[in-house]
Formats: sequence, C-alpha cells, structure tokens
Amino acid sequence: MSLEGKFVLESSENFDEFLKAIGVGWMMRKAAGIQNPTVEIKHDNDSGEWSIKTVTTFKTSELKFKLDEEFDEDRLDGEKVKSKVRKDGDKLVQDQLGATPCEIVREIDDDKLKTTCKVGDIVSTRIYKRA
Repeated sequence: MSLEGKFVLESSENFDEFLKAIGVGWMMRKAAGIQNPTVEIKHDNDSGEWSIKTVTTFKTSELKFKLDEEFDEDRLDGEKVKSKVRKDGDKLVQDQLGATPCEIVREIDDDKLKTTCKVGDIVSTRIYKRA
C-alpha cells in the first residue's frame, strides 16, 4: 500500500504523554487531544519532494522535504526544530531534532496510516483511516 493519500484520525494512544515529554504545555496538549486531524501525504516523483500536510480546526502545518536532507520544521505547538526523514522499507522515519529529540514513524498497516511517536521510553500510536 502507498503512503500517499488522505487520512483521518481514527484512534490515538498515549498522545498526551508523548506531547508532555517533548515539552508541549498543558493548554496545547488539551487542545491537541480533542482534535481529529486530517493528514495528507504526497510524493512528487520528478522532484523527489515529499509533503505531509496536517489539518486541524486550530492550525494547519505542512512539511516539505527530500529524503535524508535536514529541514526546518515549525511544529503545530509553535516550536521550531530541525528534522530529517528517511525511508526504512515502506516506512517514513522522521528524526525531529528539537530540544527533546524524538522519532516519528509513518507506515501503512491494513490500508490505514499508523503513526508511532517515540521519545525516550514513551511511545504514542495514532491510527488514521483512509479518507
């Protein structure tokens, strides 16, 4: 299955703990917890550029990047970080290099987008169904 497509959040596990661990404040964590974001992933074969757009009722963010190249990212909580994305088989693995480094893995599992966010020993899993 292709990573490309549009996906809507279906379930979320341990997301508040993950956000807390990377330094997101209480108010922003509570707002994030009630959102049902839509994620759209695109890949331009000609340029090699990827795009991951996340839309919530409060804010929209879009990552544009080429694999294995560091880029600047403005997280949805306003934190500015450096990120680098690599392919690991059929997975997109993002290393976010902020004050608290974390890893975000995106993969297709049974035609759903599974996003696993890890910082230290804290792991959050979010499942998105194809829109």
